Amino acid sequence: MSDHETIAVYNAQAAEYAAMTESDARDKQLAAFIKALPEGGTVLDLGCGPGHCAEEMARQGLNAIAMDMSAEMVALAAARPGVEAQQGAFADLQDEAIYDGIWANFSLLHAPRAEMPLHLAAISKALKVNGIFHIGLKTGTGEARDRLGRFYTYYEEDELLDLLRSAGLTPTKINRGRGTGLEGSVSDWITVAAHG
Repeated sequence: MSDHETIAVYNAQAAEYAAMTESDARDKQLAAFIKALPEGGTVLDLGCGPGHCAEEMARQGLNAIAMDMSAEMVALAAARPGVEAQQGAFADLQDEAIYDGIWANFSLLHAPRAEMPLHLAAISKALKVNGIFHIGLKTGTGEARDRLGRFYTYYEEDELLDLLRSAGLTPTKINRGRGTGLEGSVSDWITVAAHG
């Protein structure tokens, strides 16, 4: 993500967002993701936000690397035990076959639709053989800014699954739900677990 307005919102509201997402570390999908990884495996929390999930990964014995474009979020993530945090955009992912898992939980929804195939291809390349990928997005169509000014791209399930398959990723589990975001509105969402 390199949208300056979106990054500015996260920089300005980092503490509020961290408080709102504190329960993410206890998420059942995160627990399943961690359980499926090899002991001591290397994992990337892509668009890590304040680092709750990366901290839980590290607590469970994984080599947790966290990346976010927001400097304030990176600072919060870096302060968490066992987390190696770095500032970077989705396009900065250039690694090849080094991650056992990549967790992109409601982060790639800030990327423009035209860039998503490139990001997913980079993720597929960065995963080891049979590496695990988790993605969470808001469902719908089009691109828009929320009331805070953050940029979003919305996806229907079929479009997301096609994009994953085109990138060489095999979807294995789908979850759907509804939740309230930082701006206070309720949105439908989808998460997909996949492997390389």
